[in-house]
Amino acid sequence: QVQLVESGGGLVQAGGSLRLSCAASGRTFSSNAMGWFRQAPGKEREFVAAISYNVRRTLYANSLKGRFTISRDNSKNTVYLQINSLKPEDAAVYYCAADGSRSGSDFLGSGAYEYDYWGQGTQVTVSS
Repeated sequence: QVQLVESGGGLVQAGGSLRLSCAASGRTFSSNAMGWFRQAPGKEREFVAAISYNVRRTLYANSLKGRFTISRDNSKNTVYLQINSLKPEDAAVYYCAADGSRSGSDFLGSGAYEYDYWGQGTQVTVSS
């Protein structure tokens, strides 16, 4: 059974930083792209960032470039999201996602439909 488990969310003051982690189990994703999405109350799920299996390529939502950094450790089957200079509008549930069908591809998708596996999410709350 494949599982993606996010951690690292919590309550942080505006201007602070968080590092989210997503540990995968049940299969290895070392040959597949992984990504992060977020969903705020009353809003649709939106793309945040993605990283290729070989770390050569990253993709960020245009509005989030500069404050968000995605990384991965294939030896730990884990992907990370570093968020700096947090703003109240960053408050959301952050979801980890993994591709399961394009092994060895550098393609990075920003659509939720392009990912096959999802975590349960971790809540990020930002106080102003």
